[in-house]
Order: sequence, then C-alpha cells, then structure tokens
Amino acid sequence: MGNRFAHERLDCFHMAMEVAKWVRKAPFPAGDAALRDQLRRASSSVVLNIAEGASASKGNRKKHFKIAAGSAAETAAGLTLLDLPGAGPHVEKLRSIARSSDGKARAAT
Repeated sequence: MGNRFAHERLDCFHMAMEVAKWVRKAPFPAGDAALRDQLRRASSSVVLNIAEGASASKGNRKKHFKIAAGSAAETAAGLTLLDLPGAGPHVEKLRSIARSSDGKARAAT
C-alpha cells in the first residue's frame, strides 16, 4: 500500500469517485442531454483536480483543490436542478468535498 498515489489516500478523492460514477449511471430525463454531459464533465473535473492537486506543489495544490470545489458546486447545482432520484446523498458528498478544498484534505483510513 506504500506505492499509492497521494490522491488515493484522500477521503475526498474516494467520495468524488463515488459521485462521478453515480452521475455516469444516473437516469437523466429525456431532453436533458446537454446538462447530462455538463454534469459528467463537472463530476470528472472534481476527481481529476483532486488527483492533480494532491501531487502538486503548495500553490498549485491549492489552485487545483479550489477548481475541484467549484466543479463540486457545479455538479451539486445541476443535480439539484434536475431533482434526480437518489441525488441527495451525492449532493451531500459534494458539499463535503468542497469544504475540504482548503488543501487540508483528510487521508482515507
């Protein structure tokens, strides 16, 4: 386990992965293809920016975590707008991810 990437040790990374995977499988209403695509990109951005930030230097680390927080807010807003069944717990995870965007993300246990 000592060979893990820095992001693999972060709780927020694992929560972001759960949300992004759920968004990819979520039943979006017909006619909302553009919003579905945007939410898929935004939820992926959360995951990818946490991963990049976890391995970055101090200044870049903070920048990537802030971008991840913005993408988390965007994803949460979209899920709330669509009122998708089962989205509530994922919106809560996104809020938790955004709160951890100060660069002090907790390590997973």
